[in-house]
Amino acid sequence: MSPKIIPVQTSTEFPSSTSVVIIGGGIVGLTAALTLAERGIPVVVLEKGKIAGEQSSRNLGWIRKTSRVAQDIPLAQMSDRLWKEMPSRVGREVGYRQAGIMFIARDETQMANHENWLKSVQHLDIDSRLLTANQIAGLVPMGRGNWTGGIFTASDGRAEPTLASSAIANAAMKKGAIIIENCAVRTLVTIAGKVTGVYTEKGEIKCDEVLLTGGLWSRKFLANHGVKLYTLPLICSVLRTKPMQGPTDIAVGAPDFSFRKHQDGGFIITQRGKLDAPLTLDHLLIGSQYLSQLKGQRNFLKIGLGKYALQDLSLPRRWDKDQISPFEKIRTMDPQPNIQLNQDALNNLKAAWPMFDQAKIEQAWAGVIDVTPDSNPVIDQIDQIKGLTVATGFSGHGFGTSPAAGQLAADLVSNYPLIIDPKPYRFDRF
Repeated sequence: MSPKIIPVQTSTEFPSSTSVVIIGGGIVGLTAALTLAERGIPVVVLEKGKIAGEQSSRNLGWIRKTSRVAQDIPLAQMSDRLWKEMPSRVGREVGYRQAGIMFIARDETQMANHENWLKSVQHLDIDSRLLTANQIAGLVPMGRGNWTGGIFTASDGRAEPTLASSAIANAAMKKGAIIIENCAVRTLVTIAGKVTGVYTEKGEIKCDEVLLTGGLWSRKFLANHGVKLYTLPLICSVLRTKPMQGPTDIAVGAPDFSFRKHQDGGFIITQRGKLDAPLTLDHLLIGSQYLSQLKGQRNFLKIGLGKYALQDLSLPRRWDKDQISPFEKIRTMDPQPNIQLNQDALNNLKAAWPMFDQAKIEQAWAGVIDVTPDSNPVIDQIDQIKGLTVATGFSGHGFGTSPAAGQLAADLVSNYPLIIDPKPYRFDRF
């Protein structure tokens, strides 16, 4: 069962034309829509299901710079500033707290990874610092874990996925954006290789530019137009406890669990040491791009067939505007959580911080992450189809960088000065 987001009364009108159509009502698309609306640019967001119904409401809510590759940090740093401004910008609470994020290590190898990362970003303005075991105990008391050390970034934080997208959507609509739910875009409409509109299940909308922010669905949409996007799925299972006393307001990531405080007083917990990796036909088509990633992370992946893989095989891979698309067959990707992985995470956490013995599970869910070969997103214009921009493949950390990522996408679409250098996110880098 997915987390319940704050309800949003979306539009009922179906416009015949606009300047920009955004395909996908996740948090990146909504932030882009808000930016465009603030600039007075007519924009329509089309969501096949409910806004933020997939990974935008199912993620952990972490907003971090820690452990990102150096070229991705400017996006995260800009997002820090935009998250701080978000409550006043949208006029609502988004759950943003700059409480810090800590990663802890059990052995020298894990600690060396943190040390090497800190060296790799020492030329950037980051407040990350290494920790001893005693310092960990001081910041996160009442534990009994035998930690070698860790790394802590006080300026990292969190926000609430069930609040943020709704607040951003409401603000965008107040400023003129149109958001339509339960309306799948089947295909682009093009003339001489240039976008002139989109064809939806409800008819055509003419436009000048299209921004695709479809998350795990972006690969299918682009493939239907002959454009190859390199993303593969991973499934992350999550649990939320009932309100309870906890050891810290800091978000903590260990090798085999993570936890962070939820706005209601409970904790969001996941198994950091294992993710479900369902095999799909796409693994045969583009899996070679992931060999180096697989070599380093094989122990973290629970590879196999399952409901997701079978479901994926049942979906069409080619269709035209008059045919029902995969996006109508599955309005919301809602995988079952892996109960064993969740229980393992909770058990590992209890062993490290015994106060979690009192934890009672309030809810569990899972979400599908679209992962690129280098775990960085694609935010770029597509040369093959003029007028098409994509912002997708966020590899599990799109929520944290969504304010800057959405604005960068809006900059590209509207030919505004770019908020950051988009070079690390170019489409053709694979």
